[in-house]
Amino acid sequence: MFEKRRPGAVLFDRDGTLIRDVPYNGNPDLVEPMPGAMEAVARLRRAEVPVAVVTNQSGVAKGLLSPDDMDQVNARVEELLGPFDAWAICVHDDADGCTCRKPAPGLVIRAAAVLDVSPRDCVVVGDIGRDMEAARAAGARGILVPTPQTRQEEILQAAEVADDLIDVVDLVLSDAEAPVPAISAPWARALGWSRW
Repeated sequence: MFEKRRPGAVLFDRDGTLIRDVPYNGNPDLVEPMPGAMEAVARLRRAEVPVAVVTNQSGVAKGLLSPDDMDQVNARVEELLGPFDAWAICVHDDADGCTCRKPAPGLVIRAAAVLDVSPRDCVVVGDIGRDMEAARAAGARGILVPTPQTRQEEILQAAEVADDLIDVVDLVLSDAEAPVPAISAPWARALGWSRW
């Protein structure tokens, strides 16, 4: 069980969590925030909790969208939800054998490193089992926000389940009175999208 304390960072899955899942989306015009996403991210920023995105984008490896298409979608996400402190993106497919594609822990570890916090101080928020497995593998706390696409067994296996993103923020901000760890990586934004 995770100690109830203020997180060093909250790492969001992108598709199905922050924005509606449009499979292999390369069109920024199709980006639509999930209910509560704007408010949830804004509340975390006001509380000075760093926010990041950790996302599998195998459409690049499959040739279904270009890196530029993906970058345009990510830029649209930031136009709608505001700037994130870090992005960690896996552009590989399952068969590539990388260490970053969720459920592997690489994206969580990379985002934590960019934010200069321990993965153990991070909360990973996602809509499927892969997100929760990546959190577990990295030693982070995982909170599942189910959608109609989330399988029942993924919900049953999740350590924590929230109704929506507002519920997630209520959970993580009410947990803790501890101070927020200092962020000593002001250069993180200059890195652009971190792709493995």
